[in-house]
Amino acid sequence: MAPCGLLLLLLIVAAASAEIRFPTLAHLRPAASDEEQTEAVQELCRRLLGSRAGDFVLTVKKPRAEAEAFELRSLPDGRVSVLGSSGVAAASGLYSYLRDFCGCHVSWSGRQLDLPTPLPRLPEPLWVTAPNRFRYYQNVCVYSYSFVWWNWERWEKEIDWMALSGINLALAFTGQEAIWQRVYLSLGLTQAEIDSFFVGPAFLAWERMGNMHSWAGPLPYSWNTNQLNLQHQILQRMRSLGMLPVLPAFAGFVPAAFNRLFPKENVTRLGNWGHLNCSYSCSYLLDSESPFFQQIGKMFQLELIQEFGTDHVYSADTFNEMTPRSSDPKYLSSISNAVFKSMTQVDRSAIWLMQGWLFLSGSSFWQPTQVKAFLHGVPLGRMIILDLFADSRPAYLFTESFYGHPFIWCMLHNFGGNTGMYGTVETINRGPFEARAFPNSTMVGTGITPEGIEQNDVIYELMNEIGWCKEPLNLSKWVSSYAQRRYGKINDGAVTAWLLLFKSVYNNTFYRPDHNRSPLVHRPSLKLDTSLWYNKSHLYEAWKQMQMAASDLYSSETFRYDLVDVTRQSVQLLTSEFYEDLKLAFFKHSLVGLQTFGNALIHNLLPDLDDLLSSDRHFLLGHWLETARSLAATEKDANLYEFNARNQITLWGPNGNLLDYANKQWGGLINDYYAPRWELFVSTLIICLEMRIPFNQAHFNQISYKVEQNFTTNKVKYPDKPLGNTIEIAKKMFLKYYPQAMKIIN
Repeated sequence: MAPCGLLLLLLIVAAASAEIRFPTLAHLRPAASDEEQTEAVQELCRRLLGSRAGDFVLTVKKPRAEAEAFELRSLPDGRVSVLGSSGVAAASGLYSYLRDFCGCHVSWSGRQLDLPTPLPRLPEPLWVTAPNRFRYYQNVCVYSYSFVWWNWERWEKEIDWMALSGINLALAFTGQEAIWQRVYLSLGLTQAEIDSFFVGPAFLAWERMGNMHSWAGPLPYSWNTNQLNLQHQILQRMRSLGMLPVLPAFAGFVPAAFNRLFPKENVTRLGNWGHLNCSYSCSYLLDSESPFFQQIGKMFQLELIQEFGTDHVYSADTFNEMTPRSSDPKYLSSISNAVFKSMTQVDRSAIWLMQGWLFLSGSSFWQPTQVKAFLHGVPLGRMIILDLFADSRPAYLFTESFYGHPFIWCMLHNFGGNTGMYGTVETINRGPFEARAFPNSTMVGTGITPEGIEQNDVIYELMNEIGWCKEPLNLSKWVSSYAQRRYGKINDGAVTAWLLLFKSVYNNTFYRPDHNRSPLVHRPSLKLDTSLWYNKSHLYEAWKQMQMAASDLYSSETFRYDLVDVTRQSVQLLTSEFYEDLKLAFFKHSLVGLQTFGNALIHNLLPDLDDLLSSDRHFLLGHWLETARSLAATEKDANLYEFNARNQITLWGPNGNLLDYANKQWGGLINDYYAPRWELFVSTLIICLEMRIPFNQAHFNQISYKVEQNFTTNKVKYPDKPLGNTIEIAKKMFLKYYPQAMKIIN
């Protein structure tokens, strides 16, 4: 063995001995050969760096130990060698060098890859070993809130980002409805019954978890065909880079038509979910003792593995935000045991990966006795629990490290794919290390589990880097460096802005989920929440500093994105101020005040915000709608997909059941959805004062619903390319609104 390879192996073995070992997980290793992974990571490098890819020598050499590591060293000819224990480790090593030695940056909102010539030399070899086995990515919900309309081109970029970020364990849920279609037909369901059961594309995440059915469908045949082919591409690329894809498994739910075929089988109808009535929720759960539980699980697993192969990790969520019919420990153990058994009867090496969200969302039900019974229905070490919301409410603390099962400390961070600056930087910089040091800790990795992505790049860059760290980072130093590499040059104003953001909007130090509560994106009422977890003056000063940096950094795509985002966040605050002024004017019976503040909000602030958002490709309603339509084979399918796309981000359901849960601040959506509601609200308040009648929220909800529903069905076509000059629009808005912000805080 070459000296460098020997050193890498010794480092990995030393790290592995420091982590609690689960022999039950030892078989979870990439199936692709060293040569296949080497070729895959070299191709990634070429996609990323083009002609400069030749400056790097990337090699994969599997170790015998489980831990992942990479080695960086400069070669005599000026090239840089990256040796990784897997394709992911090598890709992560490549990005580590690009980030830390070349000042480069790769994120959802853009890339900054201005490499110096020659490459900076490493004075000595650098070895980095991951402190834990896994770095996990994805939430079941992200497949609906973000991935739903993606084609292979977009998926390829995401998998590249995953590898560069060190992700080695990730869900692979695309295309499973095609497998279920085969299973249901084999059981005897008619095509009409299957069509009436499946939900539309934008809501598949919650059908997969048993929360809902029958809404916004049916799924066209072409959808299943395209998604099946896409899943093959996704799996091939993930596996070639040494990732472990997590496939779906049977969680126990069956369509209503199952009762027609097998009326004597014991099936429990669970309660409703998400304010939906039983036409769209109240799922049917098979009894754990029913022979059909294992039969259906086996049928699905066989079809799945025959189609896609397997890496032995499967995900199933049986009680996601739904209460079991009984709290009896024996019942709960029987359910989890049945789910696990349905996996292992086909794949004896199966590992069940489960989201631990149920223990938080249903905390009144899931007491220690119930949690332990459910978890211990599965042999210790054969289940990995995602501590899904550990960045705010870590469950390992009240479950004694999930009563012996391995778990992954996860940062959930985002709900519904909402637009809005948010973070818990101190918590994520401390939490994983505290969890690792917890008495009898069973932690085996870190993870990022947002419901939606393509927002707050900085938080995900930070969390992914922490996944390779053995101790907390210096956050001030880290974010100062981040500002430099994100824009490709040093700018004092930009650095100051990011330091301010890290001490304010990105540093929520008390529990509050990242669910955008701004009045801007919620149905108006007199009881909206405008509270903040940060000092607004810090955000406004960051806005000023970013605006001052614009003349120097305007050519950077990532800077323009951040300028839009900081301006948008500041305008969001100003919207709250106008809202409070409107309320005060109403309570003081001031018609002049209502008209003044209403006009300022509806005819100035919101249209200006729409113009700003429309100037950047990352903030376009038109892009969301056009990508949805682009996947359709017929005009009928295109209209169905567009309805799904519109409904999810607004009404979310037939009657506004999860109204504005997935709110977005996008160009087109501000002017044509949020602004009309605010105009209706202001005019209603004015009428109330003029007629001397109280404001009736129930009546307003009814008329507001008509506006909301109209948006989901209208055929307005929105630009899918940016319009206007971001820098000029942002400057105009700053000069217009920053003085108002200063008057408010002073």
